[in-house]
Amino acid sequence: MKLDELSPAEIKTSRRRVGRGVGSGLGKTSGKGHKGQKARSGGGVRRGFEGGQTPLYRRLPKRGFTNIHAKNYVEITLTMLNKSKATDVSAQSLLEEGIISKVNDGIVVLATGTLEKKLNVKANRFTKAAKEKIEAVGGKIEVI
Repeated sequence: MKLDELSPAEIKTSRRRVGRGVGSGLGKTSGKGHKGQKARSGGGVRRGFEGGQTPLYRRLPKRGFTNIHAKNYVEITLTMLNKSKATDVSAQSLLEEGIISKVNDGIVVLATGTLEKKLNVKANRFTKAAKEKIEAVGGKIEVI
């Protein structure tokens, strides 16, 4: 036996025997008090019960949340910009060429792919990498 192998002895507590006379300390009402819901057989309240008040799980919305202020941008990649015949690319020119089908709250340019020609791009947002790639080819960006 080593000191580091020692462990405390197991605590042996006997089961609480209720309703076995006044002298036991848990006689008569068996520690449940007088009457009431918690004193009854099978008594008590379920999880989440708030005393009759509409519980929290019923007060909260069940189907998620839609932010009414969220912007829904149309995503344009550099590969898509290569298909454009115009040198000044805007939402209107992309619509006319059929590259995009609609302009929701604006256009965001993503850096997917490579740009092969010099373009002047007008959009609502640009990713940092997209800005660098457009300017590296000699193009210009304009945030609307």
